[in-house]
Amino acid sequence: MRTGGQMVVEALVANGIDRVFCVPGESYLSVLDALYDVSNQIQVTVCRQEGGAANMAEAYAKLTGKPGVVMVTRGPGATNASIGVHTGFQDSTPMIVLVGQVARDQADREAFQEIDYRRMFGQMAKWVAEIEETSRVPEYMSRAFQTAQAGRPGPVVLALPEDMLSEKADAPETRPVTIARPGLAAADLEKFRARLAKGKRPLLMVGGGGWTPAATAALTKFAEANDLPVSCAFRRQDCFDNTHPLYAGHVGIGADPKLVDRVKTADPLIVIGPRLGEMTTGGYELLKPLHPDQPLIHVHPSGEELNRVYAAELPIQADVTQFLEACASMEPVDSSAWADDAKSAHGDYMDFTTPAPLTSAVDMGAVMDTIRDVLPDDAIVTNGAGNYAIWVHRYYRYKKPGTQLAPTSGAMGYGVPAGVAAKLCHPDRVVVSFAGDGCFQMNCNELGTALQYGAKVLFIVINNAMYGTIRMHQERRFPDRVSATDIINPDFPALCESYGGKGYLVTETAGFRPALEDAIASDKMALIEIRIDPEDIAPGRKLSDL
Repeated sequence: MRTGGQMVVEALVANGIDRVFCVPGESYLSVLDALYDVSNQIQVTVCRQEGGAANMAEAYAKLTGKPGVVMVTRGPGATNASIGVHTGFQDSTPMIVLVGQVARDQADREAFQEIDYRRMFGQMAKWVAEIEETSRVPEYMSRAFQTAQAGRPGPVVLALPEDMLSEKADAPETRPVTIARPGLAAADLEKFRARLAKGKRPLLMVGGGGWTPAATAALTKFAEANDLPVSCAFRRQDCFDNTHPLYAGHVGIGADPKLVDRVKTADPLIVIGPRLGEMTTGGYELLKPLHPDQPLIHVHPSGEELNRVYAAELPIQADVTQFLEACASMEPVDSSAWADDAKSAHGDYMDFTTPAPLTSAVDMGAVMDTIRDVLPDDAIVTNGAGNYAIWVHRYYRYKKPGTQLAPTSGAMGYGVPAGVAAKLCHPDRVVVSFAGDGCFQMNCNELGTALQYGAKVLFIVINNAMYGTIRMHQERRFPDRVSATDIINPDFPALCESYGGKGYLVTETAGFRPALEDAIASDKMALIEIRIDPEDIAPGRKLSDL
């Protein structure tokens, strides 16, 4: 006989979860009590707000390959966490979201903080359920781990009535879930090789959820054997070494126009992993729904994603790692028709990612050059959303898998909690979290979490005293009519110091390198505020020119 709370924790242990993120709540005290008994197996990370906790769990999942587990209380806790759940869904990240719920005898009365989570999370999760019977907790938890990781990964939400968690029942012991992966049909591989062999200007586009170091290794071997240029989907730039002679750049916001032309004229366009959403396809313009101009080969682990928006000439349902390993082992094709083009693609990328000098006091291109020089190859770089991220995506060069954490959902406030989660997962690696002044303040309270657990993250806040992306669109559509986009900011370095960290203010380019080197060498978390000219709205763009 065990309580429902004990069964929940038993399932976490059985499935190899070693860390959970939460904001405590009275609705799931029985789970917290059960975690006390396994404190040597599961570390509980107490966050400052549920949105930060959910983002940390999402980042943890990307880095570890395990489902990220976040626990929140009912009502306000669940609504706060929803931003991280939405990111997990759009980014195809496995998550288990455990939400405390009102007692069963109070249901459907609009009890205190009561919400129907099936309706609330219906479009944000792969599966949403409420556990009514304590004896069925192992069944629901096993299904949650299975659903979160199978096919296209994503979040699962389980509502846990308070009285169900404290009630005891006799139930089978939870066992680890074994995830079935779609197999690669030999006929599909043969068709793929034949189509590649008759290609004229092939281009690989890689990304999506569930990417592994093994997939990157196989991709590199396959691309090298066939002289294939490799592009990465929006915010998935760490799938392939950006310094490799076959790397062609990333497709998404602020993409190189020459790479855009390559995508549009590819023959065939070989998409491995991405689901081809709005950001990667430039608002569905790079590829035209339903039938793109490019001959399209689309490889994805979920059959539901294939032909969803784009009818592929050759759709292949397969696990990405398995597919790439098979490609790496197959007989190379004659690549003489496009070998020179593959080399020139990397040259174009290098030209595009070499910053032009700015006359402003702070030259963000030069700042990014310095960051490229100073950071080790395995540094983890995180960011949220905003125009500041364009500098990072364009000029930073990711060299190893598992070094980029950025939401394809476009959620602001992601970089700070993701940075904390990354440092907790990899305390021996440098973690740099980028944020704009607006983006940073959406989750800056998680500096308290960093302080509590000794997460020595380096936060870089790019301050232009406004919501820059929105101002850019505002100036383009409604010139000289500024409304609701200015921000009055606090002293960011002092804020970090109040949390026990070190703070630096950079107001000119020459001051950045010493601040960066000192911050990395510090035994504390640190924050560098870079005050930039609001005119420098994006690489190559001035605000007043819009």
